[in-house]
Amino acid sequence: MALAARSALWSRATKLIPGGVNSPVRAMRAVGLDEPVFMRAGEGALIEDVAGRRYVDWVMSWGPLVFGHADPETLEAIGAAARRGTTFGAPTEAEVELAAEVVDAVPSVELVRLVSSGTEAAMSTIRLARAFTHRDRILKFAGCYHGHVDALLADAGSGLATLGIPSSPGVPTGVTADTIVTRFNDVDAVAAAVERFGEGLAAIVVEPVAGNMGVVPPEPGFLEALRALCDASGALLVFDEVITGFRVARGGAQERFGVLPDLTILGKIVGGGLPAAAFGGRAEIMERLAPAGDVYQAGTLSGNPLATAAGISVLRRLREPAVYERLEEKGARLETGLGSFGRVQRVGAMATLFLADGPIRTFTDAKRSDTERYGALFRHLLERGIYLAPSQFECLFVSLAHEDEHIDATIDAVADFFAS
Repeated sequence: MALAARSALWSRATKLIPGGVNSPVRAMRAVGLDEPVFMRAGEGALIEDVAGRRYVDWVMSWGPLVFGHADPETLEAIGAAARRGTTFGAPTEAEVELAAEVVDAVPSVELVRLVSSGTEAAMSTIRLARAFTHRDRILKFAGCYHGHVDALLADAGSGLATLGIPSSPGVPTGVTADTIVTRFNDVDAVAAAVERFGEGLAAIVVEPVAGNMGVVPPEPGFLEALRALCDASGALLVFDEVITGFRVARGGAQERFGVLPDLTILGKIVGGGLPAAAFGGRAEIMERLAPAGDVYQAGTLSGNPLATAAGISVLRRLREPAVYERLEEKGARLETGLGSFGRVQRVGAMATLFLADGPIRTFTDAKRSDTERYGALFRHLLERGIYLAPSQFECLFVSLAHEDEHIDATIDAVADFFAS
């Protein structure tokens, strides 16, 4: 009966929504499902599907829910804000308060602009970097994702430095002609690209911890080398901390690794689970944004009252150092337990179990993973009441709501899979 209800909902969705989902990974095809699991509720570390079955959730809406589902304090803040009005299209005190939390937490951010999505933040950051430097070229890394911005969808794979080609139909070649793609964690490749294109290079854009090819930490010296190459060439260093911001440390990866970018892209946790994002950085750069400067950026729902209320509620509680100590402990327990079954790579409260041998340093390494076996693992765990990311190339997100019992149940279920 439960499966029939899910199938009926899927059939209806495919008639109304392209592909039946509003973001491709949700279709769960990469893990061998003919139809996705539809969710209807969550509480703490658990998520519930439309049939009423509950799962230990390691997706956590792809990272925003650091306090777990339906966190009471966050819900109270959202409810109070909603009763005052859902959107005004005018400045609010909450915008100022959330901006203050971001500036206080993130070491490199002197000024911050609130927007509604990580893609919007990335798009605006690239425009700002180009305007500030009077240059056009952008360098990114294979396997790093920065939203579905046309210029950043380029992924030319391996090679010292390759001019980008579109990786989605509908992206004109001319849009990506100024996008250079090279290898993550390969300082020599980046140096060669900067030497070749440096005079026209506006920015190097990087996830300081890659999270969209699975968790791939920066090797010692990699981020420092990017900082030095940007300083030498006049390019701006941009950290995309949509995933790592407020997750691997209160101040993000830049705090954890001690390397400061010129501009930072934020999302997920900054909105407390509601649609919100931000970008910020050095004042002299950010002051180029309209109306202070000449670089246009705007948004009807930017800084909307519900998202700012949720963000303030979450970020204020993240001031407590014990929060990150607890997240680190939980992440370490999960890593230790899963380490016998594959290559676990973890930074703080984000991790990936790669079904591959040897270290994963680059996107090429990540693609060695046994994706078919990962799909079988996903399906096995789903039957056991454990919800993993429906892709080998995504993260497990640890929340403060995950208890030892959730971690141990997950480890036991994984052990059973490999034993069989």
